[in-house]
Amino acid sequence: MTKIVIDPVTRIEGHLKIEAVVENGEVKDAQSSGMLFRGIETILRGRDPRDAQRYTQRICGVCPTSHSTAATLNLDSAFGIADKIPDNGRLMRNLILGAAHIADHTLHFYHLAALDYVDVTAIARYDGNDPTLKSVKEFAQRGELGPFVPRYEGDYRLSTEGNIQALAHYVKAFEMRRKAQELAAIFGGKLPHNCTIVPGGVAEVPTVDKIASFLWKLNEIRDFIDSVYIPDVLSVAEAYSDYFTVGAGCGQLLSYGSFDLDGSNPDLTRRQRLVQQGTTSTNLNADALDTSKIAEYVKHSWYDESTSGRHPTSGETKPHINKNGGYSWIKAPRYDGKVFEVGPLARMMVSYANGNAEAKALVDSVLEHFKASPGAMFSVLGRHAARALYTKLVADAMPAWLLQLKPGEPAYIDYEIPDEATGMGLVDAARGALGHWVEVKGKRIANYQCVVPSTWNFSPRDDNDQPGPVEQALIGTKIKDESNPFEIVRIVRSFDPCIACAVHLVTPKGTDLGKYRVS
Repeated sequence: MTKIVIDPVTRIEGHLKIEAVVENGEVKDAQSSGMLFRGIETILRGRDPRDAQRYTQRICGVCPTSHSTAATLNLDSAFGIADKIPDNGRLMRNLILGAAHIADHTLHFYHLAALDYVDVTAIARYDGNDPTLKSVKEFAQRGELGPFVPRYEGDYRLSTEGNIQALAHYVKAFEMRRKAQELAAIFGGKLPHNCTIVPGGVAEVPTVDKIASFLWKLNEIRDFIDSVYIPDVLSVAEAYSDYFTVGAGCGQLLSYGSFDLDGSNPDLTRRQRLVQQGTTSTNLNADALDTSKIAEYVKHSWYDESTSGRHPTSGETKPHINKNGGYSWIKAPRYDGKVFEVGPLARMMVSYANGNAEAKALVDSVLEHFKASPGAMFSVLGRHAARALYTKLVADAMPAWLLQLKPGEPAYIDYEIPDEATGMGLVDAARGALGHWVEVKGKRIANYQCVVPSTWNFSPRDDNDQPGPVEQALIGTKIKDESNPFEIVRIVRSFDPCIACAVHLVTPKGTDLGKYRVS
């Protein structure tokens, strides 16, 4: 029996440690440990509620737009204006968030995950004229392949031409991600940390010039998604088709939905959205979302036991470092006491289960291509495919939102901050279900709680010792070489981990509390 420790997992945001117990070439047990303390909720106490959409964006520089959206929906709810946002404000919020999601998913596949399947040494055999690839070839011939190495080396299966094309698209994806960020900045003011998504709507006005600029950039990005991103995902899936049976996880999916199509319903759990709210599982039955079933557990987290099992409305952030039995700074959210995965797979399959025509057509096209059943989506490759298909779904919806904007009409309404109120903001961030909850007293934040996507996916065991989604996805995995466990990082990165605001903790005297192992 061997214990594999990967600390930190690289090519992610934040500091994540994975431990796996391997016996006879199979993972028998696994632990996912978030090695940081966030503390944003504590910082927000006593502040003006309108600080929330500014401060919470600093949770993460990769996906701040999702936090500004959740925080703003949270404050809309608390201020009693959730159903009063002008259509221009609703539409521009959708466009800013959609552009951010496109940038995020492009980053994930090409720059974080795809290198697990691409043999970068193939570049040494490149004989074309692309100046960027020629310069990379020169580095490769000298044995200088950073930032592609060091890493665990996989069982690479793409042809030489396929590997070189993937590297060319790796470079191209930087340009496309930049353009997607520019897209978000047209109405968001800047990225990261947009400055226009605010309670009451958007602090920006649509103009004909901005609409035209947005549409021009969007059409170029849509072409990249259709002609490069999705074909590349399919190419990887064809070469590694066995990964449709690897990393299934807990088999239960939760989505908060994203992109409001109608702002007239103040209840975010019932609001009409492009991708739908609810839960499903491998049986693909669709169930409505009930946020009263959410609770966070801390038996194996470094938080005080008195806070365990609470709904986020009464949650507390009370750290208890070195607690007996704890192994993570991540809490363990559960829905109706059960383990749920969140993310693009959940969004697409919840929408699929609800009969969403666009989502169903996209998922079925991939399943038909591989002659597979919907159950194949519950896998490493299913997550990658769902992420690419979701990116197309959003990008294809954005031109219609753009053309619904009305220059000269308002995008914002004024409001009064109540003396006392509670609020809830729900949205699907790039990595999955993101919830913010606020309590206001004396026009100040009395309590603020965030339950973020990687809290769901990378949670430790809960009070009933149920492993979290990633832990379940790892258990049962076959490991070819225990000294080179590339299978583990492929599974972990398929969830697109974001362990935000990471730090390497040391004692005041400088004693290491953890050691790094590059993966």
